[in-house]
Amino acid sequence: MNLHIHGIILPENIEKDIYIVDGHITFDKKKDAKTVVKNGYIIPGLVDAHVHVNMGEDSLKENAKKHLHAGVLTIREPGSPDYETLKLKVEDGFPRIVTAGRFLAPHGKYFPGIAHEISEVDLPEAAETEFKKSGGWVKVIGDFFDEKGNNVPNFSLEILKKTVDRVHKLGGRIATHVVNSEAIERAIEAGFDSIEHGTAMQESYLKEMKKKNIAFTPTMVIRDAIIEIWKGSGSKETFEATETAVHNQAGMVKKAFENGVRVLAGTDAGMFPHGIISEEINNFFEAGVDPKLALGAGSWIAREYLGYKGVEEGEHADLVVFEKNPFTNPKILKNPTFIMLDGKVVTQ
Repeated sequence: MNLHIHGIILPENIEKDIYIVDGHITFDKKKDAKTVVKNGYIIPGLVDAHVHVNMGEDSLKENAKKHLHAGVLTIREPGSPDYETLKLKVEDGFPRIVTAGRFLAPHGKYFPGIAHEISEVDLPEAAETEFKKSGGWVKVIGDFFDEKGNNVPNFSLEILKKTVDRVHKLGGRIATHVVNSEAIERAIEAGFDSIEHGTAMQESYLKEMKKKNIAFTPTMVIRDAIIEIWKGSGSKETFEATETAVHNQAGMVKKAFENGVRVLAGTDAGMFPHGIISEEINNFFEAGVDPKLALGAGSWIAREYLGYKGVEEGEHADLVVFEKNPFTNPKILKNPTFIMLDGKVVTQ
């Protein structure tokens, strides 16, 4: 059955009729189409760019469904303890998922039992293995606590450069978990494709990130948790510096947007609750980011970065509708009125 949706398409803010034929979008009128949406604000689905689907209190499938019913139609999983997420298919009613295979970390330099632990010299080879087993991405844990409780880089700049070069020659992309400033600097110099968390990000780094097209997923929604994790770890000076960075993060994220860095909305779900992308997008609004960029970071901008298009002729019908305009009322993002994945109605 052909379906019909009428509403205002964002970010163009154009009122239009959309027809769904064989799971794809067309703007050519279909007389036999059944109307399922008469009005509302339409976006090409939300994106959570930092999710660990097979981690958390619930099962893999239940976690994925939490995102789906929050309007998240595309997920990037930058690292996992296994390859189970590869079993989730959009044709079975799960969000589109781009995976990065297993976390890569040195022995004892990440949370126990989660990462594929390797020696430093083996990182490039391990990255190639993860690239071949994943959805074209690789994830490196760039820093962690040392024996004194201080957060320090996990890998040398030389080995990071070799690893990035290896992945890029294979046609893949590579992300890194980094919190402290030294690790962020190494990631930028090595040419990683995306920086995850980047808590101690400095304004001086942003121009180089823009130049190298390095994306930034700040996961602002976990700010309070980062402070709790750092309490009692390392020196007093280290904790105070981290606490200051967390408190300054909103301003730094706003500067990243203003400097043209591609910022992505991500929640670190799995380590934290699934299905809360609206909270992260709202953090961007509260930081004073331009509404089109703030929402785009969790929708069309992130989709384009991951290889998916928006509300366009011939594209897969991934659509989310809201009663009010989220540009002026971002809290409405918690309550989508209509969700469609690959042309199939999820909720109405």
